[in-house]
Amino acid sequence: NAAQCGACGPGYASPLDAMKGECTAWGFGCGNPAVPADADATNVSILKGPREEIVYVPCIYRNTGRGKPDFLATVDVDPKSPHYSQVIHRLPMPNLGDELHHSGWNTCSSCFGDTTKKRNRLILPSLISSRIYVVDVGTDPRAPRLFKVVNPEDVFWQCDLGYLHTSHCLGSGEVMISTLGDPAGNGKGGFVLLDGETFDIKGNWEMGDKNPPMGYDFWYQPRHNVLISTEWGIPKFLGYGFNPNDLKKGRYGRRLNVWDWTTHTYIQAIDVGEDAAPLEIRFLHNPDAAEGFVGCTISSAIHRFYKTERGDWAAEKVIQVPSKKVEGWLLPDMPSFITDILISLDDRFLYLSNWLHGDVRQYDISDTRRPKLVGQVFVGGSISKGGPVVVLKDEELQCQPEPFVIQGKKVAGGPQMIQLSLDGKRLYVTTSLYSAWDRQFYPDLIRDGSVMLQINVDTEKGGLSVNHDFLVDFGKEPGGPCMAHEMRYPGGDCTSDIWV
Repeated sequence: NAAQCGACGPGYASPLDAMKGECTAWGFGCGNPAVPADADATNVSILKGPREEIVYVPCIYRNTGRGKPDFLATVDVDPKSPHYSQVIHRLPMPNLGDELHHSGWNTCSSCFGDTTKKRNRLILPSLISSRIYVVDVGTDPRAPRLFKVVNPEDVFWQCDLGYLHTSHCLGSGEVMISTLGDPAGNGKGGFVLLDGETFDIKGNWEMGDKNPPMGYDFWYQPRHNVLISTEWGIPKFLGYGFNPNDLKKGRYGRRLNVWDWTTHTYIQAIDVGEDAAPLEIRFLHNPDAAEGFVGCTISSAIHRFYKTERGDWAAEKVIQVPSKKVEGWLLPDMPSFITDILISLDDRFLYLSNWLHGDVRQYDISDTRRPKLVGQVFVGGSISKGGPVVVLKDEELQCQPEPFVIQGKKVAGGPQMIQLSLDGKRLYVTTSLYSAWDRQFYPDLIRDGSVMLQINVDTEKGGLSVNHDFLVDFGKEPGGPCMAHEMRYPGGDCTSDIWV
């Protein structure tokens, strides 16, 4: 796998190399895209990474009433293994109530060519406690161990930030973590910067006297001197669940926030609509591309963002999932709730999850301004037949979908986090969004635990189908049912690695 390509530094030279699972290593200068003509064949090795064998998944006990700490699960995804689709290791955190959420690496493909770097630490920021866990996955990838804990008071005092979300490794070797707010739970978009070796806090990444009113996810692209961040909502209003009375009061995000990569200053806001709640943001993987996509949860839309001829940035809506008229639910109109998106490494397909409606979609984005729906599969959600919700009007479906059952288990919740294999042929799905919202929208998810699924992908014509031989049932955990969230491969993936 990519870890074997250490002679090249971490990760892969390009997104397409990652998709092929190849890195070229020889003793004549790492990172060179071609083998020197005079190279001795015995000094040349093309290391092909096999398909993913294990996946790291944060699992959450907060808001389940079980009094257990969150843990990092190692899941076996090798179909040749006797432990296929099973949790083979659990690393419990030493504290209660953290709400592990997303994760990132100490180094990734942004450092490709730097032979001093090794991808061997997984960074686990805590959404609620603001604690940061650094996990050693290099000593024994199948049995991670805790390496360091960064205490929340250090984050509070040194950065005046809290409610940690996305972690990305930088080409400088540092680690940067985005935040939703300040220590008191007010909205404040900012970034905590960690040393990539010691994991000590270095301070804030952002400079200047302007900050966006909220934060969430981010992506950067030095070739265009830009970082763009998103906004979920004000932490103190998110903590107890989704309250419709918070709408139209400025408590949910509506902006893409543009930063100057070189000066670390906040320079532009792009409005994508009141209460849109733009969450996951992805540039195209090609580092020359000055465009990408963002998923808006409450407005259930995908916006394409792009660099204009003037040199600033703009956005246009390119996908709208229509709400459904319903009864038996919180509101008369049920949005789809797009909670995760990702782009295949060849920049051909975009995938999204509709957490409330219950479907995963695949769009051909060969024309980025006109995505074409080419694959769709329902794996849960709130509108299944026989449930409490009755759909009165639906612009897309003729009837409500059947409940999703796999290996005799009726799946609670809806598709949430997604992760694509490097070759683009397998899409993994988990079903937990955030414990307070899980408890509100899917009480059965708290009772029965979430699942991890695998969806087969047609990479030629498009198309999605569930692999019914794969099911990780987190309802059977020794500590009781838990909520599984984001997924990471040891060698990096299409939402962790950025090419510069």
